[in-house]
Amino acid sequence: MTVIELIERCSARLEEAGVSFGHGTTNAFDEAAWLVLWAMKQPLDALEDVAESTPPAAAQQRALDIVEQRIATRRPAAYLTGEAWLQGVPFTVDERVIVPRSLIAECLADGTIDAWLSDRTQQVLDLCTGNGSLAVLAAMAWPDVQVTGADLSTDALAVAALNVQRHELNNRITLVQGDGLAAVAGRRFDLILCNPPYVNAESMAALPPEYRAEPEIALSGNLAGGTDGMDFIRPLLAQAAEHMTDEAVLVLEIGHERPFFEAAFPRLEAVWLPTSAGDDQVLLLTRQALLRTA
Repeated sequence: MTVIELIERCSARLEEAGVSFGHGTTNAFDEAAWLVLWAMKQPLDALEDVAESTPPAAAQQRALDIVEQRIATRRPAAYLTGEAWLQGVPFTVDERVIVPRSLIAECLADGTIDAWLSDRTQQVLDLCTGNGSLAVLAAMAWPDVQVTGADLSTDALAVAALNVQRHELNNRITLVQGDGLAAVAGRRFDLILCNPPYVNAESMAALPPEYRAEPEIALSGNLAGGTDGMDFIRPLLAQAAEHMTDEAVLVLEIGHERPFFEAAFPRLEAVWLPTSAGDDQVLLLTRQALLRTA
């Protein structure tokens, strides 16, 4: 059996089992390719080179086994492999963090945010840093900045520390623990990145098992008793201006929650940034816009 034939077999098995995607892949073939290449100890970009080769029997069995594990447990593939990729960069992951998939990563990679920055942009905050992926990508995108990654979860910060070390950025990324902006009390930043918990209560109740396997604290925007997914975002926007320098901007991801966001903040002047998922999932706020609606 060639690699491509093995991938097609695994893909059909995933389709038949009805697993859900969205943690690095969007379809059965891509997920099968990921798992097969991992079982073969090959990088994700190696498919074209190895597609027609015949993997060793042991590697074939590893691939079939991990696909069956994926189906039986409904855990995201990244938890099974211990690794996820974002913008071509590998990150260590496990059940202590959500699988990195933030659309803000696209904005970092394609330079969308650059027009809002200047040579005075020196201090960057990645709030709700999770496994530290956005902090790492920000440090890579702007070699002259210092990045602070903040999170409430000490478990998440332990994983983030692994990724900071993995990419040899200990001298440029500092990790701090705390609840929202309380983690950086008294500090001001030139850029704040934030992919917060924002899923509304109805959507949380309908999530498939793959998403239920992730820490609820990193997904649900209703942990203070609300239902619209904005429980973390309300205090964030109320407090953000005092943590921003005069020309600073806040880049915020809200996923599919734009209707709830606009209902909660009807007077807020937001700039919506283009992403592969559309122009309504990541927004940019200036300090002045936040002050005008304070």
